[in-house]
Amino acid sequence: MAVESQSHPSQNHLPYVLILNKPPPAFLIFGDHFYNSPKFHFLKAYESPLPLPQFLLAHAQSVRAILSSGSAPVTADTIRLLPHLRLVVTTSQGLNHIDLAECRRRGIAVAGAGNIYSPDCADSVVGLLIDVLRKISAANCFVKQGLWPSQGDYPLGFKLGGKRVGIVGLGSIGSEVAKRLEAFGCSISYNSRNKKPLVPYPFYPNVVELAANCDVLVISCALTDETHHLINKEVLSALGKDGVIVNIARGSIIDEKELVRCLVEGEIRGAGLDVFEHEPDVPVELFALDNVVMSPHNAVFTRESLEELRKIVVGNLEAFFANEPLLTPVCLDDQPHFSG
Repeated sequence: MAVESQSHPSQNHLPYVLILNKPPPAFLIFGDHFYNSPKFHFLKAYESPLPLPQFLLAHAQSVRAILSSGSAPVTADTIRLLPHLRLVVTTSQGLNHIDLAECRRRGIAVAGAGNIYSPDCADSVVGLLIDVLRKISAANCFVKQGLWPSQGDYPLGFKLGGKRVGIVGLGSIGSEVAKRLEAFGCSISYNSRNKKPLVPYPFYPNVVELAANCDVLVISCALTDETHHLINKEVLSALGKDGVIVNIARGSIIDEKELVRCLVEGEIRGAGLDVFEHEPDVPVELFALDNVVMSPHNAVFTRESLEELRKIVVGNLEAFFANEPLLTPVCLDDQPHFSG
């Protein structure tokens, strides 16, 4: 049985790192050897026929660390079944899939992905925004469907330069977005939990005010209880008929039903969406809209970023088992409402 074979690995002197009910995305791309190290051994719960609680009970005394991705939540119930757990390493930029309060209560360290995804994620924001404004994907379909000869020129899009861009969450990703869009001649303003003293951009403490004073709203904040449905009907109304929204953070930061209604009824100009509220399910109403450009929650992933991630994940785990400082520790005492 799979669980028995995992209970007695050939490297039985190595400490265990648990992977929960889904393999990390890098395993699917590079193979399950991607994070291998001579310093630890993986326990793969998703390979066992046992229900997860039963599997955890079988290995409760041996698991000291968890490797988690955004699709494999580390809940309080999971943590309580592992009395010797002392570290959670996540491969994702966000932390909303980990019960940080429970980790703090039990003295469990958390290590994140650091800022390695930020440049690639910011590139995706720019790509989605240009695509929406200039109708690149829609025009591509127009040409490939053979419509150009019969229907003539495709409708004009809108320039990026000169747009007023409001960024919700001026952390590592938001700052990279600002740097890129400034180069296009955009003016930047932002909303974050605190005004940043060294940042030259105008600060709006209220997201509705930010939306009312920009043409483009970029969502790059963390998902927390406070930011769930932060972008609601009032914010979208303030953004207005000429406004575009880009979300590469988490789908639930936007009230998705309200966003769909605004897009279908023409109350905002368009949207670039990498994340959705009930992934992998996407509202079918969006499929027919030429002013909506979507990607399957992969804004952060490039081959280069995953190679960097491998170094960080393995480095954090090896540091932990060697009783050395973590490479990218997460401060559990002051978790921000926003990614900055």
